[in-house]
Amino acid sequence: MTIKLRVDGMSCEHCVQAVKKALEGVPGVRSAQVSLEQGLAEVEAADAEGVAVEQLVKAVEAAGYRAEEL
Repeated sequence: MTIKLRVDGMSCEHCVQAVKKALEGVPGVRSAQVSLEQGLAEVEAADAEGVAVEQLVKAVEAAGYRAEEL
């Protein structure tokens, strides 16, 4: 299961890494890919049950950015 998020507030590669680390720290996340150019993140859940979008948004916000599901 893949979840796509729009991420606002990123301005450099450090931001990308911070968002990626925050997303991958959420239980149930297998991997996360973050694009600075597109302002997007794609999160791959570890199982079919997936991950709550709210958890992902909170993780991004805790890292200092804004996110919403696409």
